[in-house]
Amino acid sequence: MNVHDRKITSMTRAETTNRRESPSGSPHSDAPQAAPTASVASSEGQQQRSRSSILLPVLATAARITLKTLLPLAVIASGYFAFKYLTGTKPEAPVRPKQERSFAITSIEARAGDFQPSLALFGTTVAGREVDIRALVSGQIIKTGETLREGGQIDAGELLLKIDPIDYRTGLSELEAQLLETRAKISEFESELAAGKQSLKHARGQVELALTDLSRATPLVKRGTVSARTVDDRRQIVLQRKQAADELENNLAVWEARIAQQIAAVSRLETSIERAQRRLAETELRAPFSAYVTEVSAQVGRMVGSNDKVATLIDRDWIETRFNLTDEQFGRIVAKEGTLNGRQVEVRWVLGNNTFTYPATIERIGARISSASGGVEVYARLKDPSQPVPLHPGAFVEIDVPDTKFNAAFRLPSTALYSGDTVYVIEKERLVPRKVRVIGGIEKDILVDGEISDGDRIMITRISTPGEGVKVTEAKSR
Repeated sequence: MNVHDRKITSMTRAETTNRRESPSGSPHSDAPQAAPTASVASSEGQQQRSRSSILLPVLATAARITLKTLLPLAVIASGYFAFKYLTGTKPEAPVRPKQERSFAITSIEARAGDFQPSLALFGTTVAGREVDIRALVSGQIIKTGETLREGGQIDAGELLLKIDPIDYRTGLSELEAQLLETRAKISEFESELAAGKQSLKHARGQVELALTDLSRATPLVKRGTVSARTVDDRRQIVLQRKQAADELENNLAVWEARIAQQIAAVSRLETSIERAQRRLAETELRAPFSAYVTEVSAQVGRMVGSNDKVATLIDRDWIETRFNLTDEQFGRIVAKEGTLNGRQVEVRWVLGNNTFTYPATIERIGARISSASGGVEVYARLKDPSQPVPLHPGAFVEIDVPDTKFNAAFRLPSTALYSGDTVYVIEKERLVPRKVRVIGGIEKDILVDGEISDGDRIMITRISTPGEGVKVTEAKSR
């Protein structure tokens, strides 16, 4: 409220008070009140004009707000009523009768038969025999074979390296000289023994002569022809000759013992010579079999000790492939045939656009069954790893293993199988689901048995909504 309004309000209050004190209609108050009445009328006019100037902007603002609120609502309402009118007055479209959908499919006639599929597996080639070649004697390497290098191919008996043989050759010569000396001693002792035996023979003859002479002289003593002293002298001669014979016999035993010692020495020397000859031969290290060479550490001029590794040889004629059979595959074959050993398999080595095939034979299964891989490790030996091209260990290969034989099974394309255990038979242009069991596979087809019979038409086309009673049209049959 401004100052002007406050003044008007105070004047109005004063006029009201005067009226209360002097009510209108009194005869004595008419003339004196004329001038104040005109003044009050002028003030009321001014008050009304002031109120109008205040109310008009307020009313205009309220009108604008009302217009902004009601106008969108009016537009929405008009649109709604227009939509209802148009939808209510549109012409009705003719209703078409609902038609059943039919799928164009391809089918195949089921025929039972006997099949032996192949298991397509993957594996790697491994060495059937791998040997670390070590120096057998110590010394300096003076020569190495031309193929003793990483990746070289060496034949059986070919020289790998040669160690300086001088020490081993001289040692052998010394032993051979000792052997000759010992044999010469044996010859000498045998000559002495033969001479001693001859002397002993003569000594025994002399003993017999002395005994004969004594026996002749003894009766003569009684006759007095020979003195007792003579008989004693002859008896002394007999004793001397017996002593000489005994000494010769004892010497013969000594010579025989010496000869036995020398014979033992000869045997010991012959053993030492054989060992020395072997050591000398071991200065030349040769390949025990035809092999690939790897991990070479021998070089000319290098000192090597006995048992130092010089290279690793991988038998190039003994290459195997290692692969895994699942528990199900292994159990199926073994349960029906008893063993895997001797089973013929085919190994394929793919190099770019070229594929090389190697026949192989399963020789054994792994010593342990791996729980991590969930299968059985199998080893098959290649019959000829060098043909058509040499196959090395470590190659990734494909293996075709003949599976067990399935009797009275049905061969179907894999597209015929739905949900892993259902095929659809066509009866009167309608699909009928049949439960089956997948028992194997051949190439891209599957082998099944179950609720199907010879002559059943099996759908082999994939459709989006298969089910019992779905109508189909056979566009093509096989």
